[in-house]
Amino acid sequence: MQERSLEQKAADIAAILEEGKGRDVVVLDVSQLNSWTDYFVIATVTSSAHWQGLYRQVQEYAQDAGLEIHKTNRRSPSGDDWNLIDLGPIVVHLMSESARSFYDLEKLWHSGRLLERCNSAEQK
Repeated sequence: MQERSLEQKAADIAAILEEGKGRDVVVLDVSQLNSWTDYFVIATVTSSAHWQGLYRQVQEYAQDAGLEIHKTNRRSPSGDDWNLIDLGPIVVHLMSESARSFYDLEKLWHSGRLLERCNSAEQK
């Protein structure tokens, strides 16, 4: 079986988040904008249990896909608003609706190439 490209792996993660009821899932190619990662996968989550479940699913996929999860330092011990999964070339952002609206990563990284925008599960 042929090795999947990083772009395909980012799309796979987006599909996992979508299947897990992550809302407004977006994949951005930011490889031309920085030297520390290539793709952002951003999703809105509804609760602590929701992001934890999605984290486990991404963790399982990462192991199967040969991606390593890098530990991140948290500034706040109770950070349910924004959780980051650093896979090196792919960074997954699991954000509450309020955090996503406040930080607006799509606008901040507007020069990135939008690869995929999934509809929320509720809109289907």
